[in-house]
This record gives sequence, C-alpha cells and structure tokens, in this order.
Amino acid sequence: MKFPLLAAAFALLALPASAHDFGFAGVLSNTNKGEMPGILLSVGKPLTDGPIALKSGMLYELEIEADGTGELALEGSGFFRAIWVNEVVVNGLEIRPFGLESVEFDEAGTMEIEFLAIKPGRYFLRIPGSSGESQRVEISIQ
Repeated sequence: MKFPLLAAAFALLALPASAHDFGFAGVLSNTNKGEMPGILLSVGKPLTDGPIALKSGMLYELEIEADGTGELALEGSGFFRAIWVNEVVVNGLEIRPFGLESVEFDEAGTMEIEFLAIKPGRYFLRIPGSSGESQRVEISIQ
C-alpha cells in the first residue's frame, strides 16, 4: 500500500515541470519573450514609427531612450495597469516596483522596463500635456 502512494507523490512532483512549455521559469522563461520596438524621447520627434501590438501572456522589454533635448516624461496609467512589471533597469540598477504610473527623464539616458502583458485592450503612452499624434504611441494587447 505504501508503494502506490509513493509513486503518486513522485508523479505529482513531476507534474508542474511538464504542465506547460515555458520551462522551469514559467512565464518569465526565455521561450516566452516577445519583440517590441523602443521609444525615443526627444523634443519635436515622434515616439515611435507606429502602433505597437503585443500578445497577452508574453514577456516584453520596453527600452526608452531620452536624448536630453528636454525634460520629458511618459504617462499611461491604463497601459501600466494592464501589465505586470517585473523590473525597471536604470544605469544597471534594477528596481522591482508594484506598478508604475509614469516615468520621467531629466537628462539623457536609457531605461528598460521588463513586463508581462496581461489584460487585452487598447492603451497608450504619451508625453504629458502634449496633443500631437506623434507624441503618443498606441499599444494594443491581444
């Protein structure tokens, strides 16, 4: 009677590793990464070339580069609430926040935001106070 219970216990221990194709890191696995274009913060220049499409359940890394032409920020509370932020990297320093509302650059630099797209919908990131279409990027999560 002890051997069938022992075999069942070993089968249960093996189950999580074979329950999905992501590997031991789950959704943070390298096999679950999607590609995403970067965003350039520069006075008078468009943020990106066009809208960005993401897939729910995929891990992405958003690289935001500021050229230092002005003190610029990005806001998009709807987008930041539709994702789970794994980490924000600034100058090699990793920050693991509960969430974000906006980010700001006082000078030239690069920021990387690694996140998991979760909630499908249409969102945006924009430079606060701007009204031009090139100062806003549409992001859809499917």
